[in-house]
Amino acid sequence: MADKLNNIMESVVDFFGSGDYLPWTDADIIVKCEQEAAGQGDGVTKDSDKSESIMRLSWALVHSRQAADVQRGIAMLEVALHNGGSPLQRKEILYLLAVGHFRAGDYSRSRRYIEQALQIAPDFRQALTLKKLVEDKITKDGVLGIGLAAAAVGVVAGGLTAAIARKR
Repeated sequence: MADKLNNIMESVVDFFGSGDYLPWTDADIIVKCEQEAAGQGDGVTKDSDKSESIMRLSWALVHSRQAADVQRGIAMLEVALHNGGSPLQRKEILYLLAVGHFRAGDYSRSRRYIEQALQIAPDFRQALTLKKLVEDKITKDGVLGIGLAAAAVGVVAGGLTAAIARKR
């Protein structure tokens, strides 16, 4: 009996927990990446080095706990996406955009970017893992939405029933 109760409790905690296994960055990492991208770090001189440092900064930003950082990372990545690049770069940019939108709570847009990344590399494990996280989040939000709607209908129905009973 205790095992069943523990399993039920774990299921509830798993359902309401974030289940988000993506890494987080802190302000110190972002500052270092900003300095590197600005050329204040290791003396970045080549365009390819500059591009890599900007990608590292974008990565740090979309993995931040701060919403403003995530939005800044998304904006940088959207610019990079429109500037083209190799399929490998495009795949990475699409994945990071998916991470950013996931962090921002825009799960449908995150899923679209994941699908585009998987078209380039169908066996891209990070994207496949993120896709599952996104689908789980969409399902969870749908279940919670249905539950809240059902509760609201129950409250309204109970109120109407009580009002009708008073009139009699």
